[in-house]
Amino acid sequence: MRKFFSAKEIFTGQEFVTGQTIVVKDGKIESIINDSDAPAEQTEKFADCTIAPAFIDVQVYGAAGKLFALHPEAATLATMHNVFQAEGTVLFQPTLATNTIEVFRKAIDAMRTYWQDGGKGIPGLHLEGPWLNAKKRGAHVKEWIHEPTMDEVESLLDYGGETIRTITIAPEVCSKEIIDLILSRGILVSAGHSDISYKDAMKCFDNGIPAVTHLYNAMSPLHHRAPGLVGAALIHRKVMAAIIPDGHHVDFAAVKIAKELMGPRLFAITDAVTETSQGPYQHRLAGDKYECDGILSGSSLSMHKAFVNLVREVGIEKGEALRMCSLYPARLLLCDDRYGKIAPGYDGSLLVLNHDLQLKKVI
Repeated sequence: MRKFFSAKEIFTGQEFVTGQTIVVKDGKIESIINDSDAPAEQTEKFADCTIAPAFIDVQVYGAAGKLFALHPEAATLATMHNVFQAEGTVLFQPTLATNTIEVFRKAIDAMRTYWQDGGKGIPGLHLEGPWLNAKKRGAHVKEWIHEPTMDEVESLLDYGGETIRTITIAPEVCSKEIIDLILSRGILVSAGHSDISYKDAMKCFDNGIPAVTHLYNAMSPLHHRAPGLVGAALIHRKVMAAIIPDGHHVDFAAVKIAKELMGPRLFAITDAVTETSQGPYQHRLAGDKYECDGILSGSSLSMHKAFVNLVREVGIEKGEALRMCSLYPARLLLCDDRYGKIAPGYDGSLLVLNHDLQLKKVI
């Protein structure tokens, strides 16, 4: 059955167009036609609104009181999916901060069960650790952070198979052979929680590491005598970087500086956690952010709030802010042929935003 949607304007992921109607069939965009060619009685019209591609979040830890690392079950993934979909996020990576290998394996099992039960919206897991630099651990548990052995990495990758989509590592604690092994499995390697030098970071990017985890946070900073991982990410021509636009993890002015230098290489994540008083990561809401033992441990963002902050607080043009929350993360995940645009063959999940940028409806 075909469904028809029109609005004051449609953001295709590339440009704003008017006088057009989106045709969706079986969850996919079939075509974009002139309003005059659409059946008026079957078209859902949103006057004074914008229709845009749904959001994508590559780093998020839980929702509705269910932290995935504490509840590594398919039911938790279903809860996260339902919450995020209502907020306009169609695709997300459940993320686990540094933990035991046992917890990682339970998460892998949960991911497989979720898929087997027909669960959608998750391309795979994001393992943030444990192969990090303890000097830049942030809120991660120090006792579990360590340098990996080849046997350990092979064992986890063999067990995880297709469920592991992204791994955040500190490149300086992993040998080139280990990094190459992870990359050879089709897994996205992201540099984070790292004290790597600028020179070595540039070399790692040249050798295939394509991304940086939460730019500015938990990494060697930009200093005029030691540009660090931040400097390398800002200046490298290919590497992409995630950023948390909540005003706590990163000052909005610093987001603007990164955007000016990185352009389409910079994209938004929520890094969102959820309230929990059990386990090693006891996130407690402190205003509009979360803390663990007094340390900033996660955001309370939704992707929609991230988008609004990019426009209102950072001053980024609406279309570009939408790309930072949709097309660019899709590009990193190598699924920008299916997500991040409104075009024939693309996913039919759409957002309806009113003139004040508020989310009126998720299609």
